[in-house]
Amino acid sequence: MKYLVAALGNIGEEYKNTRHNIGFKIADALADASASVFTQDRLAFVCETKWKGRTLILIKPTTFMNLSGKAVQYWLQKEKISSQNLLVITDDIALPFGTIRIKTKGSDGGHNGLKNIIECLQTQEFPRLRFGIGNHFPKGKQSDYVLGKWNKEEEITLPERIKIACDAIQSFAAIGLDYTMNFYNKK
Repeated sequence: MKYLVAALGNIGEEYKNTRHNIGFKIADALADASASVFTQDRLAFVCETKWKGRTLILIKPTTFMNLSGKAVQYWLQKEKISSQNLLVITDDIALPFGTIRIKTKGSDGGHNGLKNIIECLQTQEFPRLRFGIGNHFPKGKQSDYVLGKWNKEEEITLPERIKIACDAIQSFAAIGLDYTMNFYNKK
């Protein structure tokens, strides 16, 4: 069984460690845990890892957030993976910091990366892991907040929350979406 884990973020040093790049940070932690290394390939940085007999293809699109769908569509087709075995990791300002929500489908919720994936795949029916980044910003400053760095308090808690997100991804591949949602959406 193969799974595509598409971690959303933006490439470049100026985006490293920003809230919008939590997908990349989670993918990096998952790769590090299995001593896997990302290499640059078509439309993404890619690595392969194994978990309980399952193969996880991790991608960090190089297309920038707003064009993530192009990379996701390409890697689904290249690896012959169905959209049911796709898990998109994204930030979410509607969730409190560190909250993890796994869903089977849904709208883009105003997230441009998800919007582009939905457009490219022509469906909203694919699993996603949303990582809460909170919404503590003044009116009109959403972009600055999302593209901003983590504060000191968040940086202290972040490793524990990233570990839980990685566990949820492995659970999705090994045990399935329903159990994973029931267990990790409560954490």
